[in-house]
Amino acid sequence: MEDYRSYYKGKVVLVTGGAGSIGTNLCKELADLEAKSVIILDDMSASFEWNVPSRSNILFVKGSVTDDVTLKRVFNEGPDIVYHLAAFFANQNSVDYPEKDLIVNGLGMLKLLEYSKLTRVKRLVYASSGCSIYGSQAPLPLTEEFMSMNLTTPYQITKMLGELYCNFFSNYHDFPSVKTRFFNSYGPGEVPGQYRNVIPNFIYWAMKGLPLPITGNAKATRDFTYVGDLVDGLLRAGYFEEAIGKEMNLASEKEIEIGHLAAMINEAVGNDAGISMVSQRKWDTKSRLLASVDRARELLGYEPAMKFEEGLAQTIQWFRDNWEQIDECADFPPGVSSAVRELAVYK
Repeated sequence: MEDYRSYYKGKVVLVTGGAGSIGTNLCKELADLEAKSVIILDDMSASFEWNVPSRSNILFVKGSVTDDVTLKRVFNEGPDIVYHLAAFFANQNSVDYPEKDLIVNGLGMLKLLEYSKLTRVKRLVYASSGCSIYGSQAPLPLTEEFMSMNLTTPYQITKMLGELYCNFFSNYHDFPSVKTRFFNSYGPGEVPGQYRNVIPNFIYWAMKGLPLPITGNAKATRDFTYVGDLVDGLLRAGYFEEAIGKEMNLASEKEIEIGHLAAMINEAVGNDAGISMVSQRKWDTKSRLLASVDRARELLGYEPAMKFEEGLAQTIQWFRDNWEQIDECADFPPGVSSAVRELAVYK
């Protein structure tokens, strides 16, 4: 494959949601690849300033993807490429606050595409969600040809809406975009919280000596994808011409049982509290998730490289290295729909 990494040298790159876990890792990599400027746009609703990378070629702008003044500010920098990672995340959050989900994930997506088209951005890479697009009836492994109209949360609906807007701008305006579908990302950089993913929440509770709550089914599986593999896939999606107009899974192609995950984390941190079983959430209808990455492999040369055990160890080490800040920022308020510790969100 071509040297896609050298492509970013001297480029101006806008990363919305760049203060999140995937965003911070992507921005660090872009900075190391000598991008001329990496612009982080993030409203910090689910991020923290101590976790934002500080480099001479990184510019941080606090603001929302729905705010025109902020968007004019960042697009005035003349980005060559836009990575749209910002989102109102995720399923339970959207059930509790469906209008905000639509505003951020729907209107925010539309505005990003409009500004990108007007300023002649070379390409927009959209972070969609494979956990959302396929619904619960798709055959495994999940392939890009299957889509479901029977979705169970507003987040799933607005993630699909983002892809449809990309299709419209491609078909009507000939604007180049790539739709990448993420699966259960994990890795250094994600602070635990009420609406966050299961792995950071499990690690946090285990380090607190608490039992790990499993919702409904300990045999349920997820396709956990290390953030470094996602970053590599995103860099490839921003470069290869074959990706334009396509949707593609970025995943690990491996199933991990939630009960096994909990046992691994408890053992790794020395937590003797075990697990607790709690009721299944109404919207959580997927007992298994496993994605095919054949399309990304063929078009991008994408190959998930991180072994799950090693990626989990690196994530736990990040928790240990940053425990004081993480413990201070981890937020588990009572919530609208369910009890605090029933929110181990594994989508």
